[in-house]
Amino acid sequence: MNKITNYTALVFIVTFTACDSKTKTENTETTSLNNMIFPRGEKITNNNFTGTAWLSNLIQSDSINQNSVGNVTFEPGARTKWHAHPAGQILLVTNGVGYYQEKGGVKKILRKGDVIKCAPNVSHWHGASADTMFVQLAITGREKGETVWMEEVTDADYNN
Repeated sequence: MNKITNYTALVFIVTFTACDSKTKTENTETTSLNNMIFPRGEKITNNNFTGTAWLSNLIQSDSINQNSVGNVTFEPGARTKWHAHPAGQILLVTNGVGYYQEKGGVKKILRKGDVIKCAPNVSHWHGASADTMFVQLAITGREKGETVWMEEVTDADYNN
């Protein structure tokens, strides 16, 4: 009888722990979305991203100010293709954990408060870590042309 009681207790503990862990993950994701500075925006439907990402265009470039500002939210594992900006870009990390890598360089881990200055015409990619959402403000100069999109970031590059 004692073995049955111990087994029942073990099953209860494992089940409760698994459910509690899932609830904590869901609560963390909900809290992260609730604590966002800017709206998540619309789901990105073009083929310049792998995975799911959203964009809220905060400022469109115009004749007065030729910079655009967008709030980009990446689900875990989501990322851009390799790309370059003729007038450069600045990334301000506002939430989560993500990556940034320039062609031929080392992948950098990004966290809330980090800032990246992308030099003009330097091929790079950025996106979320494999298990955490990632939110960035992207400030992109448009005076020298639009973003030049290239090939997808391979799983080997992403996981390296």
